[in-house]
Amino acid sequence: MGDLFIIKIGGETINSKETLKTCLKAIANSGKKVILVHGGGKKVTELAQKLFIPQQMVEGRRITSGETLELCTMVYAGLINKNIVAGLSAQKLMAIGLSGADLNCVVSKKRDASVINYGFVGDVVKVDDVVFENFIAGNIIPVVNSISISEEGDLLNTNADVMAAEIAKAMSAKYKTHLIYCFERSGVLQDITDENSVIPVISKADFTQMKETKQIADGMIPKLQTAFRALYHGVEEARILKSDALEQYFNNENPGTNISLH
Repeated sequence: MGDLFIIKIGGETINSKETLKTCLKAIANSGKKVILVHGGGKKVTELAQKLFIPQQMVEGRRITSGETLELCTMVYAGLINKNIVAGLSAQKLMAIGLSGADLNCVVSKKRDASVINYGFVGDVVKVDDVVFENFIAGNIIPVVNSISISEEGDLLNTNADVMAAEIAKAMSAKYKTHLIYCFERSGVLQDITDENSVIPVISKADFTQMKETKQIADGMIPKLQTAFRALYHGVEEARILKSDALEQYFNNENPGTNISLH
């Protein structure tokens, strides 16, 4: 079983040309099999302000109105996706940009609105591993954005962390899958104000305790919950690290925080 690296990059990596270039260079130099997943919420928030489209967040998750969905589709599946594909091309790598709608590769269902109405937000129900396998076999890096498709053919905004984890789970039958979340911090921090206080390993028990003491809060909670779920479903490794530490990671220097079931 070969190794496959599902690498998720977020707004802070995408918004900085230099950080993105460092990230893509590390992927090129590693020679590893990679699926790259991205969101780009910061860019959407920025453009929404310019276009006077009101935005609403609940616990770090975006409520997606019809107008916001159009904006997310343009930004994620268009601008950001093509920039990343172009960046990989500059590193002499073959890459293809995909949304969940392309080749029906990530199907989701609209989130139940009975508790909170998130609008056009999708929860992943199916990943077509054959689509990804075919690209990987041809040495092509799939660059997947966080727009998925429903069985009725509606586009839906999907959390990019979850998208990455679901792809990692689907591919784990064929590969040793490594789920890597690139982040603006150096990992999960013991003290949020100290970049050097990285926790090298977090177990489920640590996570529960740190949630209670509010050491872990906001957007980090769903990120870690998603990582634990991926590990329960056969993913080999889940790690959170700073975007520019990818090269160290590929050199087996173990940067960031390893998420462990034990």
